[in-house]
Amino acid sequence: MPRTRLWLLTAALAVSGCAGPFPQSTLQPRSDFARATDALFTDIFWWAALVFVIVETLLVVALVRFRHREGRPVPKPMHGHTLMEIAWTLAPAVILVFVAVPTVRTIFATAGDAPADALKVDVIGHQWWWEYRYPELGVVTANEAHVPVGKPVQVTITSADVIHAFWAPRLGGKRDAIPGRENRIAFRADSVGDYSGQCGEFCGASHANMRLLVRVDADSAFERWVAAQRAGPAAPAAGSLAEQGKAVYSRSACLGCHTIQGVSPGVIGPNLTHVGSRSTIAGGIFPNDSAHLAQWIADAPALKPGSIMTRMKPPLTDADIAALVAYLQSLQ
Repeated sequence: MPRTRLWLLTAALAVSGCAGPFPQSTLQPRSDFARATDALFTDIFWWAALVFVIVETLLVVALVRFRHREGRPVPKPMHGHTLMEIAWTLAPAVILVFVAVPTVRTIFATAGDAPADALKVDVIGHQWWWEYRYPELGVVTANEAHVPVGKPVQVTITSADVIHAFWAPRLGGKRDAIPGRENRIAFRADSVGDYSGQCGEFCGASHANMRLLVRVDADSAFERWVAAQRAGPAAPAAGSLAEQGKAVYSRSACLGCHTIQGVSPGVIGPNLTHVGSRSTIAGGIFPNDSAHLAQWIADAPALKPGSIMTRMKPPLTDADIAALVAYLQSLQ
C-alpha cells in the first residue's frame, strides 16, 4: 500500500506540470525574438531526445544480450575497437556542430539590434519596481509598458541601484539591468494582449514582488495611450473628495518622492501622473483598487518587505487616506 501511494503521488505531481494557464511560459512565444529562441529550444530538445533514445537502446540491448546466465561461459574480454572509438568521437562532434551553428545564429539574431525606426523604450530597474521612459515620445510611466503590435521595439535596460533582470518571457529573453551599463533587447510583438513578466535576478527582500506587465496594443490604441500620457492630469472637480485628496498630497511627504505633472517633481518613486489608468500598484503585485491602494498608502512595508515607501509621520488619518485614494484614482 505505501508503494502504491508513492506511485500515485508521483503521478499526480507529474500531471500537475501539465496544468495551466502559464502566463509566463516561454513555450508560448508572441514575438520574433521569442519565436527564435523557442525554435532553437525545440531543435536542441529533439537532438537531446535522439541521443537519449540511442544511448538507452544500446544500454538495454547490452543488458539483455550480455546478462548473466547459468552455465554460460564467461564472456571474452575485448580491448580496443578502432571503429567504435572513431564513431563515439565523431558522433558527439557532429551533434555539437548541429547544435552550435543554430545557437550562434540565434545569439546574433537576438543581440538587441533594431531598425532605425523602432520604438525606443528605456527601462530602469529600481528596488522594487520598473520605470519606463519613451525618449522620442516624451512619456514616463511605471510597471506597465505599452508597445504597438507588429512594430519593432528597441528596449534599453539599466538599473538605478542594484542588478536586476528584465524578463517578459513570451516577448523576449532575459537581460540584466546593471547600474552604469546598458543592455538591449529588440523584438516585434505579433499579438495584441497583456504579457506578464518579472525581475529575473535576485535583488533584495522584495525580488519576488518585482513584477511587470507589457501591454501590446493595436496601433490606434497605442496612439490613444501616448496622447493620454502626454497630457497633464485633469484637475479634480471643485469640492470633490479628489480635490481634498490633492490637498492632502500637496502637504504630505508624497510630493517629495513622486512626480505628478504640474503638481510635484519627485524622482524617487514611480511617476504617478496617470497612476489611475494602471491596472496594478506596488510593482505589479496588487490590483489598483481603492482597498489595496488605501492599504498601500497606510503601510507599504507591511505589504511589500523592504519597501522604501515608509509610513508617514504623523500617520495619515483614515479620512486623509480616503481622499488621497480618490485623487490618485482620478489621475487617468
